[in-house]
Amino acid sequence: MRYDTALRGYTSKRIEEIESADILVGIPCYYNERTIEHVIQMVTHGLARHYKHKRCVILVADGGSTDDTREVVKEFEIKPWQEKIVSIYRGAPGKGSAFRSAFEAAKRLKVKACMLVDSDLRSITSDWVKYLLEPILEKKYQYVSPVYTRYKYDGTITNNIVYNLTRALYGLRIRQPIGGDFAFAGELAAYYIEQDVWDTDVARYGIDIWMTTNAITNNFKICQSNLGVKIHDSKDPSESLGPMFRQVIHTLFVLMEQNEAAWKAIKGSRTVPLFGLQETMEPEPIQVDLGRLVTEYKTGFRHFKGLYRDIFCPECFEELKRCAAMAKTKFAMPLKTWVMVLYETAATFHRWTHNRTQLVNLVTPLYLGRVASFINQTRKMTSSQAEEVVEEQARVFEDQKDYLIQAWDAKDK
Repeated sequence: MRYDTALRGYTSKRIEEIESADILVGIPCYYNERTIEHVIQMVTHGLARHYKHKRCVILVADGGSTDDTREVVKEFEIKPWQEKIVSIYRGAPGKGSAFRSAFEAAKRLKVKACMLVDSDLRSITSDWVKYLLEPILEKKYQYVSPVYTRYKYDGTITNNIVYNLTRALYGLRIRQPIGGDFAFAGELAAYYIEQDVWDTDVARYGIDIWMTTNAITNNFKICQSNLGVKIHDSKDPSESLGPMFRQVIHTLFVLMEQNEAAWKAIKGSRTVPLFGLQETMEPEPIQVDLGRLVTEYKTGFRHFKGLYRDIFCPECFEELKRCAAMAKTKFAMPLKTWVMVLYETAATFHRWTHNRTQLVNLVTPLYLGRVASFINQTRKMTSSQAEEVVEEQARVFEDQKDYLIQAWDAKDK
C-alpha cells in the first residue's frame, strides 16, 4: 500500500501543537529496548549543554516494535524545555520509512538543522550532538556525514564496496557514506521528502547511500565529522548482513543509472572537510566466522558458476574459480579481481532490465569471499593499519574507473 505520508494522525497533531523548532533529532528504532534509553539520554544532555536556547524536538520513529522500546522512550524524562514525540511510522518497514517521517517533521517544523542517530549505539556521547549539528548551524554546511573509528571487521559493506564506489564515481572521499548518523540543513530535508522513492529499497536499508549520493549530485555543501569510536549491536558479516547488502547494492546501482552523466565526467577524488574529535582510539573487537564466509563463497560458486562464466570476463572467472579451491586460512581474492567483478556487476545491472534482484543475490557470495580475503590479509594488523589497506583498495577502484566506463558502455551496445 502506498502512503502519501509517513506520519500518523497523532504525530501530525503533536507537530501542529509544537508549531516550529530550530533543531529536530530523529531516532529510528525497532526492538531496541536495551539501548535506546542511553541514546536518548545522550541526545537530551547534548542538546541541553550545547543548544539550550534553541527550540529542540526529539522524534522517535518506531517500526512497530512489540517489545518495550516505545515504553522505555515514553517513560524517560528529557529536559523540560525540549519536546519529545514517540511515533510508529507508516510505510514500508525499514529505516528509510523512519527517516521519511523525520524529514516530514523537519519540513513542517521549519527547522534549521536535523540530526539522525541510530538507536542501538552504545558509544554515543552528548558531544555527538555538537559534532553533528555545529557544521550546519555555525559553518553553513548542508550535509554532515560521520567518520568513526571502527573495528577492522565492522562496516564490511562500507569498507569493501560503498566507500570505494562513492569515491571513484563521485570524486569525494566520504569515508562513511552509509554510516547511520547524519545531520543536514532544513532545506535538504525538504528536498528529500519530495522524492518519489518511498516504495523502493530506499525505504528499507538503501536510505543512507541515497541521502549521501543525492547530497553530492545536487551540489549541497558537504563535510564530515569525526564522532570517535562506534560501538553498536554489530553483526557478523557471515550471518546477518544479507538483506542489508542486497538493498544497499541495489540502491547504489540504481543511483549509478540515474547519475550516469555526472559520474562519467569525474576524474580522481578530493578530500572532504573534517570536523569533530581530534584523537583516535582502538575500538573493541567483534567476532567473525571466517570458515562460514569461505563456505558461503564456495557454495555460491558451485551453484552459480555457469552464470559467473556468462557475466564476468574470462580473467575474472578463472580467478574466482581458483579461489573456490583455497583453504579458509589461505583464502585470498586479488584486489584487482574484486574491482573488476564489482564494476562488471554494475555494468550487467545496467544492461539487465529484469532479474536485477537475482543479479545482486548472485554477487552476495563473492562479497563474502572478499570479506574473508580482507580478514586474512589484515589478521595481524591493528584497526588503524587495516584502514591503510582500505585506503589502498579505494585508490585502485579510482585508478580502474576507465574499466568501469568501458564495461558500462559495452553493455549499452
